[in-house]
Amino acid sequence: MFRTPFSFVRTLVLGVGLAAVGAAGAQSRQFSFAYDQPKTSAYGFGADVFGKRLAELSKGTLSTNQYAGAQLGSEAQTLQKVQTGDIDFVLVSTANSSTIQPESGVFSLHFIFRGPDHAVKVLTDPKVIAAMRDMYASKVKGAHMLTLGSQGLRNLYCKKEIKNLAAIKNVKVRVQATVTEDTLFPAYGAQIVHMPFGEVYTSLQTGVVECAENGYTVYMLNKHYEVAPVMSVTEHEANNSVLFVSDKLWGTLSAEQKQWVQQAADDMNKVQPAKAFEMEKESRARLEKIGVKIATGVDKSGFEAVSKPIQDKLAKDLGPHAIKILDLVRNVK
Repeated sequence: MFRTPFSFVRTLVLGVGLAAVGAAGAQSRQFSFAYDQPKTSAYGFGADVFGKRLAELSKGTLSTNQYAGAQLGSEAQTLQKVQTGDIDFVLVSTANSSTIQPESGVFSLHFIFRGPDHAVKVLTDPKVIAAMRDMYASKVKGAHMLTLGSQGLRNLYCKKEIKNLAAIKNVKVRVQATVTEDTLFPAYGAQIVHMPFGEVYTSLQTGVVECAENGYTVYMLNKHYEVAPVMSVTEHEANNSVLFVSDKLWGTLSAEQKQWVQQAADDMNKVQPAKAFEMEKESRARLEKIGVKIATGVDKSGFEAVSKPIQDKLAKDLGPHAIKILDLVRNVK
């Protein structure tokens, strides 16, 4: 009878044991994941999906710690921090990301998204995602885009109803700091005011601004209805978001780990935009139930007439990536 030499068995067992120890003892890493909205927002939902999938794909070796509600700073501040590597992942609005890549302002063009269904299709379209990724890569240093997300469509909210274009004339409106909004709102006759999102409540309360604009869920979770109890359904702009990873972190990951991170982001994109619009419907119903006036029947024709000729001009002024992305958005059916 053939007998395996003891030395070979010993070597084999020792090797298996070391392999097991290596697998079980793989170094676990935790990453920071920041955003400026409450944990219960669509940002929080997206962060949860990403974190769960990353943990599953990495078998628990990679995980995220969420810092919601602007704990690590405003969107402009966290964008800087992800570029320097002080934050690992950040989920921000594409509008605010224009502070590091102005061409992303193309996603803030008014009335280019034809309702919720169209917005979801655009944000999950592979060609659009690839074009956005190329756009950021051409300008942004220290971080790169993983995927896109949503927080619904934006509406105007004030102490009064905005029934038509004439109603916004000379009204002080807080807008995101993009060339797009800095051009469009004055074209409507409004006065624009820039400020971090965290200052909007107090500014509406004190009259520093008279009106702001955002989606139902953001408006509800941040209790802006307490100081601006009338929301006029303009749906003038998409509330898009973008997930960035720090290059400092990215450079430390193996090829396999990078695949896990990108896959987690892709899986987030498959469900987050649609979920955001589900949350918008739920938030609107809750707002109406507590007595907030949701003003439907807004005459958008005046806004659309002003914005339409500006769309192509702004895209051209922003740059070639913006022109390409606008064309892609329009062609998504």
